[in-house]
Amino acid sequence: MILNLLKIFAPVTVAFVVGLAITPLISGYLYRHQLWKKRAGKVDPSGQATPIFNQLHAAREVNTPRLGGLVIWFSVIITVLAIYFFSLLFPSDLSGKLNFLSRNQTWIPFAVLILGSLVGLVDDWLEIRAANGGLAFKKRLLFVILIALGVSAWFYFKLDFVSVFVPFFGDFFIGPLLIPFFVLVMMALFSSGVIDGLDGLAGGVMAIIFATYTGLAFFENQIDLAAFCAAVTGATLAFLWFNIPPARFYMSETGILGLTTTLTVVAFLTNSVLVLPLLAFPLFATVLGNLIQLGSKKFRGKKVFLVAPIHHHFEALGWPPYKVVMRYWIIGVITALVGLIITLLGR
Repeated sequence: MILNLLKIFAPVTVAFVVGLAITPLISGYLYRHQLWKKRAGKVDPSGQATPIFNQLHAAREVNTPRLGGLVIWFSVIITVLAIYFFSLLFPSDLSGKLNFLSRNQTWIPFAVLILGSLVGLVDDWLEIRAANGGLAFKKRLLFVILIALGVSAWFYFKLDFVSVFVPFFGDFFIGPLLIPFFVLVMMALFSSGVIDGLDGLAGGVMAIIFATYTGLAFFENQIDLAAFCAAVTGATLAFLWFNIPPARFYMSETGILGLTTTLTVVAFLTNSVLVLPLLAFPLFATVLGNLIQLGSKKFRGKKVFLVAPIHHHFEALGWPPYKVVMRYWIIGVITALVGLIITLLGR
């Protein structure tokens, strides 16, 4: 038990320290090369303008660097490889136990984190350098679908995942439907990436979610996966240290896309995907708010919220951004705990 706890505490601490150490280098590069949007404003996934958002955020969008998500996945990569090579260079029972890079639990989420983050990096780079809005939403969605198809096929054909767990009822067989279901979940989480809109919001929410999955995987005796989630938590907290108001940089797509795609994999590995709307409630609330807004505009000809995503609605009502962010953190903690209790008691 003590060694298992150490296996969790070590990566979260190392990733946090690594994140703090590399941020000045990354931040200096971002500011030195002025890697921020050159023109304020954005459009929604349907291609329509977002005037209220643009009014609220015009000043901050053009002088705060993007690409802050580099801190997160760089820190995770360094942490994973550092502990792995430490176990090779100084072989012992302890170093071997600390290594959590394993084929059956962490290879896939680790690879997806890197792949998703690289797709986001391309989008951010085009957003900054080409000033054309980055990769079109449909192109980013296509990449996400391709990642989801590849990973879900591996789950189904190689890992023999053929069911989902329903709390208090047990496994529910879905067979090959696992593949489209996996794709649907990853698409939904990808769509929630617009939560990266206020200083500290995405970082805090994602840290809470991955910390919750650290505990869930630990209780499910998936210790390597728990250690990986702990590393992501530590790296995200390091990013958050510099992202609280006033943000030194934004997470942007290279951070949020990698995290949301990885979260999908972790949810399926822990067989908790049906409780994911609670465990990651702020993300699903963001998606639901967007769907309500788009549906109302299309079928009723008017909006439900002043602006979507819904956190900007509260901002438009006059709430200070920090109040919105901190209340999202509180809601995220409470719903994650409820989801964790339901998942563990429902086994």
